[in-house]
Amino acid sequence: MSTLRDEAIVLRTYKSGEADRVVVMWTKEHGKLKALARGVRKGTSKLGSGLEPLAHIDVLLADARGDFHIVRQVEHVELFSRLRLDLDRLTAGCALTEVVEAVPLDGVPDREIFIMLSRALASLDNTNFHPYLVPAAFYLKLLVLDGSAPQLDECVTCGSSDGLSSFDAEIGGALCSDCHRGRLLSSDALALMRRLLGGDLAGVLSDDPPPGSYEVHELAIEALERHFGRRLKVARSARPPETSRDDR
Repeated sequence: MSTLRDEAIVLRTYKSGEADRVVVMWTKEHGKLKALARGVRKGTSKLGSGLEPLAHIDVLLADARGDFHIVRQVEHVELFSRLRLDLDRLTAGCALTEVVEAVPLDGVPDREIFIMLSRALASLDNTNFHPYLVPAAFYLKLLVLDGSAPQLDECVTCGSSDGLSSFDAEIGGALCSDCHRGRLLSSDALALMRRLLGGDLAGVLSDDPPPGSYEVHELAIEALERHFGRRLKVARSARPPETSRDDR
C-alpha cells in the first residue's frame, strides 16, 4: 500500500462507524483530500488530538480503495490555540474552512489556497490583529486567485472611474451612478476593499474595524456565494460588528 506525506489544514471532521472519523483536509501538495482515521474515537487512540478542525498538521496517509485515504500518523505543525479561546476568532476560522471546503476541487493540487488559508489562520491567532475583516479579505483574495477579482477601479459596465456608487456580485464589480444596479456602495466600503486587495491587510487588521467593514463583509460573501453557486452559512455569521455600518 503506497503512502504520501504532506502538510494539511483540517477543514472538518465527522463520525464514521462506531469508532472511526472522517477527516476533510486541504493539503499543501495534493489539494483537498478525505481520510479515514480508524479507531480515533477510542480513548487509546494516538491520532485524535492531532485531527481537530483548524489544526495545521503534518500527516502520513496510506492509499486505499474508494474515496478515502487512511491516516497513519499525525504531528502538529501549528494548533492555532489562541484563536480557539475567542468566539469571534473561532467563528472566523470556521468560516474560512467552510469556504475552502466548498472549493469544488478534490485531489487537485493548489498550493496557493493552502498558503492563503494558513496565513489567514495565523492572522486570526495573532491577538495584535482584530479578527473581523480576515474572512472578507480571504473571500476577496480567493476570488482573485480564481481569476474572478471584483472590478473596483472603474465601472464594470461602461468603464467610467467617476461616481462608483453600487456593486453587483453577479457581474463582478462596482458600477457608476448611470449604470447603477445591485447593492449601494459607500465610498468607505470601496476604499476599504481596495486596501484589502492592495496589500494593506496588516494595517487594516491592526486598527479597530474602519467604516464600511460590515458592508464589505456583506459584499464579499455575496460575491463568493454567487461564484460558488451555494449559500455559506458559517461564513455569513462571521460578520464585523454592526457598529461598523456606514451611516449614509
